[in-house]
Amino acid sequence: MFSFVKNNFITKQGFVKYGIVTNYWGVVVNKSYATKSNNAAKNIVFIDGVRTPFLQSGTSYKNLIAYDLAKHSLVALQKKIGFSKEVVEYIVYGTVMQEVRTSNIAREAALAAGYSDRTPAHTVTMACISSNQALTTGMGFIACGVYDVIIAGGVEFMSDIPIRHSRHMRSLMLQANKAKTIGQKLSLLGSITPAHFQPELPAIAEFSSGEVMGHSGDRLAAAFNISRQEQDDYALRSHTLAAKAQQEGHFTDVSPYKVPNVNQVVDKDNGIRVSTLEQLKKLKPAFVKPYGGVTAANASFLTDGASAALIMTEERAHQLGLTPKAYLRNFTYVSQDPIDQLLLGPTYAIPKVLEKAKLNVKDIGVWEIHEAFAGQILANLKALDSDWFAQNYLGKSEKIGIPDLNKWNAWGGSLSIGHPFGATGVRLATHTANRLIKEDQQFGLIAACAAGGQGVGMIMEKYPKAKV
Repeated sequence: MFSFVKNNFITKQGFVKYGIVTNYWGVVVNKSYATKSNNAAKNIVFIDGVRTPFLQSGTSYKNLIAYDLAKHSLVALQKKIGFSKEVVEYIVYGTVMQEVRTSNIAREAALAAGYSDRTPAHTVTMACISSNQALTTGMGFIACGVYDVIIAGGVEFMSDIPIRHSRHMRSLMLQANKAKTIGQKLSLLGSITPAHFQPELPAIAEFSSGEVMGHSGDRLAAAFNISRQEQDDYALRSHTLAAKAQQEGHFTDVSPYKVPNVNQVVDKDNGIRVSTLEQLKKLKPAFVKPYGGVTAANASFLTDGASAALIMTEERAHQLGLTPKAYLRNFTYVSQDPIDQLLLGPTYAIPKVLEKAKLNVKDIGVWEIHEAFAGQILANLKALDSDWFAQNYLGKSEKIGIPDLNKWNAWGGSLSIGHPFGATGVRLATHTANRLIKEDQQFGLIAACAAGGQGVGMIMEKYPKAKV
């Protein structure tokens, strides 16, 4: 798999070249002139991850807020792994639809979960790859030697999204709040008309293009000549594999949640439904009517959920007596045309992260790719298998190639498990780590698209003697 320059040799510490010791990834791990404080070469390990059950919005979590789910994920992570909360040096969470009262939800959830008030925390947002960004932000802190132990997670709560008064109403209310006399307040409030009460809903369209993502999915599928039948077939595959994984107990990352003030313990994802192709065919197009291929069944659904993972240096894991599940190796972010290529992030990220890791498609034993729409997944697969696309858009002489689909989202994906925007990235990482162990594979690749025409690619490697 790896080629080495003649007359150089390998030691237990890595690859020796011209007196410099590197690991297999080309990262310098020892130099005679390196300072003691240079921690950039430390191996970063993924200890474990957890998540709440992912539920369709408007169901059992409907009376909660995102803070409740994020808090649970932090509590559950500590209980599952058994580490002291005091060892955690930083916490970073991803989210998209922010609750105004808990805008820095990482900090609020950490305090509620009993982590030290001296542990800093911040919240990031990058659409559907927000918790990927949380993970890689943590990796950056560790690589730079700032911290050794970090929790990265994410949360999304679509059952109660923020809905604002109209701009005119907000302006009047702010003016009324500043008015010094009752007369001034009454005068301002008296100018209110029925039009002022028209609410402003959160945008579901791309700000740059004004296009709804479902429309983009339909156009992308049409551009790659993907039929409605193919999209329904892929959706059925996702649900079938997820149902099988759920039944066989593979979703060990799920931490049951006792819903407050309700006599109910939620212990599994509730969006997994295996239908028949005949049933799927009956559904009408959701966006481009009447000819579009995206339906309620072959698109990811609005989901509530939270996830969390513990990452640290390999050295610190040994000191704490923890056995990691995987190494966190390479990552990259990409961006492209947010109109015609909004959902092609994986096609751009996969070859780039493989090149960084000096791997190829055949080296990857576990693929965990975010499923926004069935048509989006199929379009990315066709783009990866196209010499023309590689030559015209990727700057490659030939196609990247289609991965072994037996290794592709083998436990289902976002179409079936659910997609809480801010939490999916950590779910992908945890499933990658667990699948690497169960399927005895060395390398796993994570990729996802995101709003704004962005995407992520990540490489994980199974840790020796790791256990699920």
